[in-house]
This record gives sequence, structure tokens and C-alpha cells, in this order.
Amino acid sequence: MKLVIAATGASGSIYLQRLLEQIDPASHEVHLVMSGHSKQVAKEEVGSVKIPKGIVQHSENDLNVPFVSGSARFDAMVIVPCSMATMGRIASGSSDSALLRAADVFLKERRKLILVPRETPWNLIHARNVVTLLEAGAVVLPAIPSFYSRPASVADVVDTVVWRILDQIGLPSPRAYRWADQTAGRRPPKKS
Repeated sequence: MKLVIAATGASGSIYLQRLLEQIDPASHEVHLVMSGHSKQVAKEEVGSVKIPKGIVQHSENDLNVPFVSGSARFDAMVIVPCSMATMGRIASGSSDSALLRAADVFLKERRKLILVPRETPWNLIHARNVVTLLEAGAVVLPAIPSFYSRPASVADVVDTVVWRILDQIGLPSPRAYRWADQTAGRRPPKKS
């Protein structure tokens, strides 16, 4: 697969880190775009995002990257975390950076665009932007973890969201807890 992974300045850098760790760049072509604000937030939250070898990094202002053109074939784009400001810019059709232009291209070409907002609560403007994006064909996947797998660490909690992102991309994780499978990833109940 050919993938674009992007990050904006919302809190949630750990979601980006865990996603990058779970996609094999030897098997998939992965391009990464991080906004300046995302790097700033990542420094506060995780120190710095560790980019696995083989992932191609691009500047958010480089409009010469292949994925900003509809003629370049890519399979999916994920923006994680995706700030509400970025969602608003995408919903309005703004294309003044590589990240925004790529999102616009993925929508117009009917390619998979997955937006992972973490901010809460939403105001009415946020909700209307989400509706606009859904109507345009985006997948809005809020970073809302699940707990039925009984996660034992912060990384386990984060992975419940990352597994959903991977499912949407079409790269399901073999580690993902599946509700029908009562054994995958499930921990036995704690004894009192």
C-alpha cells in the first residue's frame, strides 16, 4: 500500500507514534507530514516522535510531493492527531499546505481519508465541519479508546484506537482484540 500519514497540532502525539510503529515500511510505502505545531506538541507529550527507518518525511510546505496530485496513486491518508482547526480548513477546501492539499486531493479522488480528532468537547462549528467532511467522503474516527480488551497500560489503551485506524486503512493488526474472539488480547479477570 501507499500511505500518507500526517499530524497536526492537537494533543495525541502518542497515537501517531503507535501508528507509525505498527505499519511496516518495508512492506508499504509510507510518507509522513508533520505540521510545525504537531512537532511542538509532540515534544511536550512524547519528547519527540521516533520515525521508523524507511518512512519518507516531507515538509508541510513542500507542494512538490507526489501525494498532492490526483494523478499520483495512493491508497489512504490518515491525519492523527487531527486538530479541529485542520478539520475546518479541510472542510472549507483550503489547500495552502502539503497536508491540506493532500487531504483535498484524497477527497476529490474518492480515496480513503481518515481524520482522527482528539479534542473534546465539540462546539457547533466543529460538529458542522465533521458533517461536511463525512458528506465529502472522509472517515472521522475520534480518538476514543475502548476498554473491553482490559488494557493494562497507556500503550494498550492507545492501541485500541490505532487498531481501528489500521482496520480503516485495510491493514488490520493481528494483535487487535476482536469482540467475537474471547481470547485475543483479553486478560483474565483480576482476583479479589
